[in-house]
Amino acid sequence: MTETTDRAVVLASGGMDSATAAYEAQARGYDLYLLHTSYGQETAEREWACAEALAEETGAADFLPIETDHLAHIGGSSLTSDQEIADADLDSDEVPASYVPFRNANLLSMAVSYAEANDCSAVFIGAHSEDFSGYPDCRPAFFEAFQQVVDTGTKPDTEIAIEAPFAADSKTDIVERGLELGVPFEQTWSCYRSEQPACGTCDACAYRLQAFQTAGARDPLDYETRPSY
Repeated sequence: MTETTDRAVVLASGGMDSATAAYEAQARGYDLYLLHTSYGQETAEREWACAEALAEETGAADFLPIETDHLAHIGGSSLTSDQEIADADLDSDEVPASYVPFRNANLLSMAVSYAEANDCSAVFIGAHSEDFSGYPDCRPAFFEAFQQVVDTGTKPDTEIAIEAPFAADSKTDIVERGLELGVPFEQTWSCYRSEQPACGTCDACAYRLQAFQTAGARDPLDYETRPSY
């Protein structure tokens, strides 16, 4: 790991986007402080295991798992309720039922607290352009507005940058960058429905498989069904 005094908190969901964001932060010279949250999702155990493996693989300075089940109690998402998780519709421009209301504001708030307490100068999140077509809290305007909140609400001498390095990129771009950086994609998880094998047909699986197929690479995960997208 690069010798540096710069530290960054990375929101590590256990998925491929946040894993690539962690490797990107490390490539930029940051020591990593990984924050993982479980919020009542169906695949919480598998995602936690993947985030922990990421911490080990990257030699992170710290790994902090937090339970945020208040999001499940609030409800409003198929990920945190008994509502059926729908099959993927990659052509839809509607906010999907999997959207967890204002989740990223909750997660970024915790990450900024963690960053300020540990003298970190950045918070990395793996959101990308295909996210913000469906999830309003993944849009560049949201991160710009949240940066103003951070600048206003932290100590006068605190400087923490909200970094969304893939905000203008596609998921295919993330696969390609991750392969360049050596991200162990086999230790990441995306499926909304199952902890093993991945279903292959929910939104998260579909976007992941499509990205690998477009990049000309094979997704190393096992799938119950592996459609072409």
